Amino acid sequence: MSTQKKPEITARRRFFTDTAHHAGLGLLGGLLWAGYADKARSSVLTLRPPAALPEADFLRTCIKCGLCAEACRNRDSNIDKETGKPRPETLKMAKADTDGVTVGTPYFVARDVPCYMCDDIPCVPACPTGALDEASVTNGEGELDFRKMDMGLAVVDTNSCIAFWGLQCDLCYRACPLMDEAIKLHYTRNSRTGKHAFLEPIVDMNVCTGCGLCEKACPTEKAAIFVLPREVALGRPGAHYVKGWDKKDQQRVGERKMENITTHDKRSEKKAADYLNDGVSYE
Repeated sequence: MSTQKKPEITARRRFFTDTAHHAGLGLLGGLLWAGYADKARSSVLTLRPPAALPEADFLRTCIKCGLCAEACRNRDSNIDKETGKPRPETLKMAKADTDGVTVGTPYFVARDVPCYMCDDIPCVPACPTGALDEASVTNGEGELDFRKMDMGLAVVDTNSCIAFWGLQCDLCYRACPLMDEAIKLHYTRNSRTGKHAFLEPIVDMNVCTGCGLCEKACPTEKAAIFVLPREVALGRPGAHYVKGWDKKDQQRVGERKMENITTHDKRSEKKAADYLNDGVSYE
């Protein structure tokens, strides 16, 4: 009798052991997938190569081939004129241990190695899928134009920028490849000394390409001028605000007219003159 039960007990134990084993593997797989899924979402601060599509479209289109990074590393303009040796490549491919960037996708860190704005923009034509949109950096004559690059926007922290303290610093201004266009110096009188002037760097958002050469040149311990993705650097006023002088913005609102937009409330029933002799009232 005992000999008949032994195989049943062994089979039952094996069943429960296998079930626990598979459940453990499933749990481990779920944890690994959760970690990968979290890693698959890049930080909103990630800087992409020139002409990259909007982030969601870029991630759907990029096949993680690395050809853009290879073209960046092997470009002719990658030779340092002073040393005659190759400079580190701007574009890197995110690895598993790269913080905040989708694994296998190209990115760059401006403070480490900025974009040197090559005339022929070699990384863009190298892309086989259109994740880097060549048309967006092509001018009216059909030529690649580095002035049309848009990797982000340089932002100045006026609290840590020593030029705003009154110290004479124009390193970001001089490092900018579009000097006196993307970054201009605003001269104001230094009333504290009465003798010197402030040379305050001002970024033109319509010209800045986000190359990061200014960030690399900044002498402060933590760069006082830094590149952010444009949609992070710029505010968003809201769909109900319209630039009347901007035809494209007017087209966005369609046929709506001002008389259809009202801001009247209880206070609007009175005229401004009614409040002159009554003091301040919020009713």
